[in-house]
Amino acid sequence: MDYLKLSNEVLEGKVLSCNESLELIKTDDAHTFELLAAAGKIRQKFFGNKVKLCAIINAKSGECSEDCSFCGQSAHHKTNIRTYPLLSADEILTAAKTAEKDMRATCFSIVTSGKSVFSEKENETVGKALDKISEQTKLNRCVSLGTLSLSQIKALKARGLKRLHHNLETAESFFNKICTTHSYAERLKTIKYAKEAGVEVCSGGIFGLGESLEQRVELAFTLRDLDVSSVPINILNPIAGTPAARNYKPMAALEVLRLVATYRFILPSVDLGVFGGREMSLRDLQPLMFIAGANVTLIGDYLTTRGQPPEKDLQIIADLGLEIDR
Repeated sequence: MDYLKLSNEVLEGKVLSCNESLELIKTDDAHTFELLAAAGKIRQKFFGNKVKLCAIINAKSGECSEDCSFCGQSAHHKTNIRTYPLLSADEILTAAKTAEKDMRATCFSIVTSGKSVFSEKENETVGKALDKISEQTKLNRCVSLGTLSLSQIKALKARGLKRLHHNLETAESFFNKICTTHSYAERLKTIKYAKEAGVEVCSGGIFGLGESLEQRVELAFTLRDLDVSSVPINILNPIAGTPAARNYKPMAALEVLRLVATYRFILPSVDLGVFGGREMSLRDLQPLMFIAGANVTLIGDYLTTRGQPPEKDLQIIADLGLEIDR
């Protein structure tokens, strides 16, 4: 395949077919760097040398009613994670200020465990946190609160919410292999409510769960059809006690990079990030995630796992001649 020719066609408006996308993601190791260079050309066209940094806070941890096979916070699995109720608005604000000042984050997301935020008290705490972050920082405000109604999203938007994070996790054809306590349709409904409310949507998945290459492409096409604003790519970091850890087969670094590059071809102008699991799966090849087409990454710690020191990420960005999009 002539990867540069295809990237030029994408830049001229070509929409990739399923067969073309499968050919990209099935590129062999010998031609992978040609693929990465071509995908990087697409990133350069739409984002120049700018990258965005997201940070999150695990604002409510554990005891989730859902049985997602990869998640250490599920009450269905016996893991050793720390559990706690929803943090206060001031605690969330402190974390946001630290992310902006010390880690140079451009987006901050309030993440809670559980299927949804049900109580009025919790809704109000999140709302107050958004008020404070809006008033006291320049961060893009995001939440990841599980299944939400249209009225909940509208209420959060009125408090300063800019973006809703709600991963589809995987392709619809594979979803029942990783979760049985809620449906794919429920996840799609929350995304559609967010778009109806005029809130940007960040939605992606977690890879390395046993899905096929075809299903990885299937998810990308679903996200393209939904017209989401941002797509985070997470690679499974197996947590002891979860079903996903028992069946874990690590993805090779070049396989991860081909995934990123293929998603850039399919979603040329969308914010594309590499988030959880990158330190373990890419190791010393982490800088290549930007060459492969990513323009976003998550800085700092994840939900129940540690990230690498923020200084290392900032050095990678500087060494590549990239700038943080403020």
